[in-house]
Amino acid sequence: MKALVLAKQTYGKMIQNLFWATGYNVIAILLAAGVLSAWGIVFSPAVGALLMSLTTVIVAINAVMLRRAKLA
Repeated sequence: MKALVLAKQTYGKMIQNLFWATGYNVIAILLAAGVLSAWGIVFSPAVGALLMSLTTVIVAINAVMLRRAKLA
């Protein structure tokens, strides 16, 4: 029974990670592409790469939160 509960919670985390990573990447890609350049805000390629790599950090932190899962 605990395995089933853990599997359901893991699936939920996978959906959350997919949502957050997709949403964050859409915003980060637009920023890195220079959408805000009309207002004088331009990011260097290094900042764009940093923004894109933060997706991995967000997904990893969300996955680690699965350790707090209640299996009862």
